[in-house]
Amino acid sequence: MERESMEFDVVVVGAGVSGLAAAIRLMQLAQEQEKEITVCVVEKGSEVGAHTLSGAVVEPRALNELFPDWQERGAPLNVPATEDQFIMLSETGARKLPTPPQMHNQGNYIVSLGNVCRWLGEQAEALGIEVYPGFAAAEVLFHEDGAVKGIATGDMGLLRDGTPGPNHEPGMELHAKYTFFAEGCRGSLSEQLIKKFDLRQNSDPQTYGIGIKELWEVDPAVHKEGTIQHTVGWPLDTKTYGGSFLYHLDNNQVAVGFVIGLDYENPHLSPFDEFQRFKTHPAIRKIFENGRRISYGARALNEGGFQSLPDLVFPGGCIIGCSAGFMNVPKIKGSHTAMKTGMLAAEAAFEQLTSENPAPVLDAYPKGVENSWIYPELHKVRNIRPSFAKWGFWGGMAYSAIDTYVFGGKAPWTFKNHADHSCLKPAADMPKIDYPKPDGKVSFDKLSSVFLSSTNHREDEPIHLTLKDATVPVEVNLAKYAGPEARYCPAGVYEFIADEEKGGQRLQINAQNCVHCKTCDIKDPTQNIVWVVPEGGEGPSYPNM
Repeated sequence: MERESMEFDVVVVGAGVSGLAAAIRLMQLAQEQEKEITVCVVEKGSEVGAHTLSGAVVEPRALNELFPDWQERGAPLNVPATEDQFIMLSETGARKLPTPPQMHNQGNYIVSLGNVCRWLGEQAEALGIEVYPGFAAAEVLFHEDGAVKGIATGDMGLLRDGTPGPNHEPGMELHAKYTFFAEGCRGSLSEQLIKKFDLRQNSDPQTYGIGIKELWEVDPAVHKEGTIQHTVGWPLDTKTYGGSFLYHLDNNQVAVGFVIGLDYENPHLSPFDEFQRFKTHPAIRKIFENGRRISYGARALNEGGFQSLPDLVFPGGCIIGCSAGFMNVPKIKGSHTAMKTGMLAAEAAFEQLTSENPAPVLDAYPKGVENSWIYPELHKVRNIRPSFAKWGFWGGMAYSAIDTYVFGGKAPWTFKNHADHSCLKPAADMPKIDYPKPDGKVSFDKLSSVFLSSTNHREDEPIHLTLKDATVPVEVNLAKYAGPEARYCPAGVYEFIADEEKGGQRLQINAQNCVHCKTCDIKDPTQNIVWVVPEGGEGPSYPNM
């Protein structure tokens, strides 16, 4: 069956804040200058916002630029930040520390970023933008000269072996003059383009963290609307980068999460179990013990910052938002920079679309980033995250204070980043970690957690967690690293079970559990796991996350 095709001026892959901001800015410019522009946004989630997971505290700087009247329009930024707390945990104690200046949140808002995306989607559609949720961009299309032509959405109804089933429907081809890739952190097509066009030739490897989050309804007695709490220290050791967040929303809800840098060394470490153990701390347990857990999810986040930004453009398109890695790690925010990159790319594309001879490469987009407030913001904090990788927790804290207060972010050097998958040490050389069993009150197991993410995949479709070599998980990962994929995955996708045919153990992939966090694609020490999109509309369905 041949695929049908549709033509647009711009196709945007991903309905997150960067993709939607780009589409909206394009249409705003078209309407202001009375030009006809066709824009399409495809989103692999079942609805806009279904796959959006973030803390989230939003700095409204980019939103103010996109919609100066966002409050009148009813944007769901309803909880202004009122108090910042920065807490150092020991195993049983908690001590307040001065809040680093980058983490001050005056003027910011505690939000559900998924709900912000849903609202942006409504604004986009009101402007005449075609938004198609439930369609996964599975393939990049190219012209004969190598320029990007657009994307194709994935086939529906394939059987496990990849052959068409009785309900098979071929994907659609979406052709565009420019294609924006806004897939979020570690986007699968974005990564292919980065390799094809060698977009990292001038940058360090990207480095990542895994963020695991729950939404709770808590006892009103412990709820403080607008309060933002961050902790460092226990339960992590001083070599492992990470910490927690607790954001007090309205309606007695608290978003709680734990982030661990994926450059950790110990293959016995389980980010999920560290998060569950964190909630048992006396200072934390009291917030949740009389509450009710509502939702669960996980997502990788960029931590490379300024020096890990790839080249942003190639013939026929560009990479925007977290697919490129614009998160400000010390600030723990990336939505404002993601939105701004989308807007800048839109302005560059509009200029070309309305010119007599459109250029294949949107050179004005990276130049716009350099000349915007994004560039100095990320450059100023470029050394803070890598200082923790260089010297551990205490050394990183000390250096960050010097960099902030003495150098003002203008030190005459830039530290390097490294690839996370290269950091694991052999299991035999590292201490085992004894995690407590979940108590069912504040700590839980993976499967009951995944249930709360409303994750769904068709049982008989092709497995979207592919292996380059099926022998590597047992012969290398299990033998040398004690099978770390069974621990770094926060959804119970990977497990080693008895191999009844050959003896020993084999890797079982429970792909239906996958919450699309991308951790396996990042942390696998042999880079043998390749995450590809499943059918459109599958994966988690996050409410209010």
